[in-house]
Amino acid sequence: MDQLLPLVISGFVSGAAYGLVALGKVIIFKTTDTVNFALADIATLAAFVAITGIGHGLPVPAALVLAVVVAGLLGIATQRWLVRRLVRDRNRIFVALVLMIGLGLVIRALIGQVWGHEPVPFPALVAGTVRVGGIELAWNKIVATGFALAAMAFVAWFFNRTAFGVAMRACADDPFAAKLIGIDAERVAMIAWFIGCALAAIAIFFLAGNAALSTTFALVPLFRALAGVFLGGLTSMPGAVVGGFVVGILDNLAAGYVSASFRDTIVFAIIVVVLFVRPAGFLGKVRAERV
Repeated sequence: MDQLLPLVISGFVSGAAYGLVALGKVIIFKTTDTVNFALADIATLAAFVAITGIGHGLPVPAALVLAVVVAGLLGIATQRWLVRRLVRDRNRIFVALVLMIGLGLVIRALIGQVWGHEPVPFPALVAGTVRVGGIELAWNKIVATGFALAAMAFVAWFFNRTAFGVAMRACADDPFAAKLIGIDAERVAMIAWFIGCALAAIAIFFLAGNAALSTTFALVPLFRALAGVFLGGLTSMPGAVVGGFVVGILDNLAAGYVSASFRDTIVFAIIVVVLFVRPAGFLGKVRAERV
């Protein structure tokens, strides 16, 4: 039991990054009915652009801003040039899903061609470690958690306290009614994709600072964030955040008490059991569609 607290704290820190990616997924899904499987790959591409800037003398904090902007612009481009062109029929969600999987593969191939397939060391935003309650934590992970919590708080404020945030929620709840009252759905979709991809870029930037960046780096955050989305609820932004934290903690506990080799198996097995009991997730709502 001595290692329980360190595992929970470390899992909470990792879960902050998964929660950011999960939150980005839910924002995009709620506004455009697109499950963005390329989200983490877009963020990884932005991180590679950032590390190129660092190699040319760009400070690491400025590189973080660059990654966020690049990821957001790539998100807007994806929405305008790919997703918006899809025919709106009953199969649209499935077609968009396949399209995003294909886009992720293309991005990975592009990264491999430009930056190579070998892992690239990625600098931490803040170097060094600190002991908290007898537990040694990297400053980069602590700052990452702070950034993640601040970003989540900003998103909550934006969607609940600003006129445009309320408009985005209206589009998510009833796009047809939102258009009738004059809300620009296309503009809302663009902003949603920018925010979603920007949040993922923050997560990937900090996760890479604890490891090394590679073409397949996005796979682990992608699937753990997706697990958090389903656990918390595909239609719930708070649920996505909670799900990300829960997945991070479960992942660490499984590795610490069972086996690191089966950590993903155990986490996903628990999530499957939960979904049998709550198909819409902890905080999600079952969507009713007219036929």
